Amino acid sequence: MRIVASRPDPALVSLPWGKPLEEWQEYVVPVPRGLSRHVVRVIQLGRNFYAVKETPEEMAFAEYRLLRELQRLGQPSVVPQAVVADRPNDLPGALVTRHLPFALPYRTVFSGRLDPEALARVVDAMVVLLVRLHLVRFYWGDVSLSNVLFRRNAGEFAAYLVDAETGEFRPQLTDQMREWDLEVGCENVFAELLDLEASGEVAGCAQPERVVEMLRQQYHSLWTALTGAEKFSLDEMWRIEERIERLNDLGFDVDELDIVTEGNTVRISPRVVEAGHHARELDELTGLQVEDNQARRLLNDLAAFTAFYRLGDVDRQLVAHRWLTEIFEPIAQLMPPDQRGKLEPAEFFHEVLVHRWYLSERAGHEIKLFDVARDYVATQLGAKPEERIPPPDAGTSAGDDVLPVKR
Repeated sequence: MRIVASRPDPALVSLPWGKPLEEWQEYVVPVPRGLSRHVVRVIQLGRNFYAVKETPEEMAFAEYRLLRELQRLGQPSVVPQAVVADRPNDLPGALVTRHLPFALPYRTVFSGRLDPEALARVVDAMVVLLVRLHLVRFYWGDVSLSNVLFRRNAGEFAAYLVDAETGEFRPQLTDQMREWDLEVGCENVFAELLDLEASGEVAGCAQPERVVEMLRQQYHSLWTALTGAEKFSLDEMWRIEERIERLNDLGFDVDELDIVTEGNTVRISPRVVEAGHHARELDELTGLQVEDNQARRLLNDLAAFTAFYRLGDVDRQLVAHRWLTEIFEPIAQLMPPDQRGKLEPAEFFHEVLVHRWYLSERAGHEIKLFDVARDYVATQLGAKPEERIPPPDAGTSAGDDVLPVKR
């Protein structure tokens, strides 16, 4: 047997690789089922959780390398852990990836009902993911809801690629290839929504035609906003900064801008854009690593904190550290230990901010944040579903309801 690993975990060697994955019992963690063409199991090794996918060795190695490159480029995808080859009894290879905390398949996102607002947020997340992949010249080849996991992102969703076996990096990703990737995605999403309705697992109307049209329109709109060229006169140079600010508002940084002067006109087009503008800014200030929309919300609260205490002239790093230790961390600690599998700290903080708006509007005046947080824990948090797989000390049991959550 041969194991190739980027982040070696010696415990992987002890797994029953001589048995088909569908027969594994001892290590399997029962979590909601996702759709997959392969046998996939989530397992627990000590304090670590992994997803194991049984697939031909050549495909396992190819996907492993693609995922490593996506990680190197900072793209939202599952993290590859290892490939297992030359398994006993002529069994196929296996790809091992790390579990993605608080990740949900699309069927779980809808939780028994096709909520139009949730559906729109899922489409938004899919569009951002596809555009980000295309920006780094990655052709997916099998865009679908089933090949994505979703994490909550300050009232929105962030989408992560979980299946890259049909993907490839291209020296140049043509418009035709992008459009074909988008078309495949539209067809798959259309079929998945029809299947979701026909299965009886959810109530409500998916309106697949409207959703697919929304997917197309939003993809083209975001792609144009990020890469489109625009012309203006030499006395409108301020529009360069305006363009950069618009991209920052969308959550992207401009790493390279192509500026061409033609007589009295200027043409600009972003050459390299990188997602995660707000997340990087928050990370630099506080060390918190969160989704970009969550980061935007936390930065807004940091700005309000700065204004309230009139700290505008103080070094921003110092202000951020004070906000982190006096506001964010104490609020996060108000979550009872037995309910911390419901929301990540940044999402909990966002929920508290939303709850403050409702309570303050009802009261007619601003409610103190810590009072709001306690009220949220007492009245709202308990109704939230558990979205993290069982913690290491909770025990596991074998089961068929497994989901390819992989990081």
